[in-house]
Amino acid sequence: MRPSFTSCLWTAAARCRLKTHLSSCVSFITLGFIYPLVTPDLCGFPRVSPGVSMRAPGCVALVVWLLNDAAARQFTEEEMSGIRQRIKSMFYHAYNSYLDNAFPYDELRPLTCDGQDTWGSFSLTLIDALDTLMVLGNQTEFQRVASLLQDTVDFDIDVNASVFETNIRVVGGLLSAHLLAGRAGMELEPGWPCSGPLLRMAEDAARKLLPAFQTPTGMPYGTVNLLHGVSPTETPVTCTAGVGTYILEFATLSRLTGDPTFENLARQALRALWKTRSDIGLVGNHIDIVSKKWVAQDAGIGAGVDSYFEYLVKGAIMLQDEELLHMFLEYDRAIQNYTRFDDWYLWVQMHKGTVSMPVFQSLEAFWPGLQSLLGNLDSAVRTFQNYYSVWRQFGGLPEFYSIPQGYTVDKREGYPLRPELIESAMYLFRATGDHTYLQLGLDALESIEKITKTPCGYASVKDLRDHQLDNRMESFFLAETIKYLYLLFDPNHFLHGGGTEGDGSWEEGGEGGGCVLGAGGYIFNTEAHPLDPAALYCCSRHAQERRELQDILLSLSHPGRQSKPPAKETKDPPPGPIRKHCSETRREEDSPPAVLSRSTIQRSTLHPWTSLQ
Repeated sequence: MRPSFTSCLWTAAARCRLKTHLSSCVSFITLGFIYPLVTPDLCGFPRVSPGVSMRAPGCVALVVWLLNDAAARQFTEEEMSGIRQRIKSMFYHAYNSYLDNAFPYDELRPLTCDGQDTWGSFSLTLIDALDTLMVLGNQTEFQRVASLLQDTVDFDIDVNASVFETNIRVVGGLLSAHLLAGRAGMELEPGWPCSGPLLRMAEDAARKLLPAFQTPTGMPYGTVNLLHGVSPTETPVTCTAGVGTYILEFATLSRLTGDPTFENLARQALRALWKTRSDIGLVGNHIDIVSKKWVAQDAGIGAGVDSYFEYLVKGAIMLQDEELLHMFLEYDRAIQNYTRFDDWYLWVQMHKGTVSMPVFQSLEAFWPGLQSLLGNLDSAVRTFQNYYSVWRQFGGLPEFYSIPQGYTVDKREGYPLRPELIESAMYLFRATGDHTYLQLGLDALESIEKITKTPCGYASVKDLRDHQLDNRMESFFLAETIKYLYLLFDPNHFLHGGGTEGDGSWEEGGEGGGCVLGAGGYIFNTEAHPLDPAALYCCSRHAQERRELQDILLSLSHPGRQSKPPAKETKDPPPGPIRKHCSETRREEDSPPAVLSRSTIQRSTLHPWTSLQ
């Protein structure tokens, strides 16, 4: 079925608006015609030669409007400050709704104003939101929540947890909070950042994941029971991202604790996965980690694969690692050769390079930001324009968007408040200074407020066609979406190396004191938890002995810890949308999430921008 010319025009019009093809827009509109700036094949129209136009009188008004807005308006600092306050209000509406209605459960259900456990009964939203409190400058609440988590969260529980999700959300969130504790004004242990309660929690959580890595290949299982390890009946099939998304968190743990186990296992998994690529240099999206056979052979940059590529780039930057950079550049060569089509990225058969799914997935929207880290700005900007055109069409990014049809894919029309397009806007604004990206941020803020706000938080959109809502607010809305949105409008934030919320670098702790932290160049993990690369060079392996001694002393001085509500039955990860879409690794007999009516616990009042040399 051929799309309407108008739906196809959205892609072309967005390019006009972002100025890349402004001269073409001017010439054709002057003639009273509009030439499709996307390739005709993409839109399903006959190919025409440059200079040959297509009549589209009904669309001229739309393009004229976009053309008039093509020169992005400049946002003043006063406007940006006001937008930051609106973003803070959004955060606290969601955060307070979670505390009032869902804590200590993992997530808020914003339509019924109650809570549910999803990924493992960790008070997950609170862990994921902890460093966002610091990003917004709320040191008091950061300190309170850090203390609360130490008293209430226990990883010795009989729960089947996603190895991938637990790593990026729990381990990553606790590591980030640990490294921000000094800036937050918390009382620090001697030798921090090589020791500390949040670091011990992160290590405790990560150790619960290690049994998953005990495989013949070194590639981990997708699910592990936190008390009993890997089930004998656990499927060996997991997604590519579930194998290759550990190096940031695990290397940070190893460098801070002095235990090389974590980093070694993450590297082992990366190298094993690298060896499974096809003859044309691509990987599929689901693999049998025992036999090394590819179960799903669709190759692309989206669901099931995305953060694997992300961690090769960010791992190379954070660890100054040429091996990881080489891996990514080899992949990128194949990606550009086989999956790229007119600045969209399609899904292809990993061995043949033939198109298998001509769709754009919302998770792919991280790619322009990743490209910007490597200096590929021209390509990043053009791809972002395509993705932004989809946002403007629907007021959000549908999970799947058919590029030939110019519309959503059946049963993939939802928008679970994902951050990826906003994330790329933040990176590209940092790289270019173009206020067009601020306009995207404002569009996103207003869309989310208008479409998804409820009396009890913000709800995922079940269907962008009619804006029907779903009863779920994933923790990444507070960890990523709001954080990237705020950082987009705060170019002087300490995470960028500036300072409206911070005061530059400082020296603190380390093996011999004088450890320089907070100097900028933060690296975000795939859950937007910022990690300070400088901390990786503060600790030596002698920290292991000191850490063990401190653990003994702490166990003697604090023999008991406050427990959570009564233990719930063992359960697998939940049904519904998955953060990086490893859904095929879940079993059908997932039990329904536990529900909490009201919490009885009351509340109190890179930038990762780093260049490779």
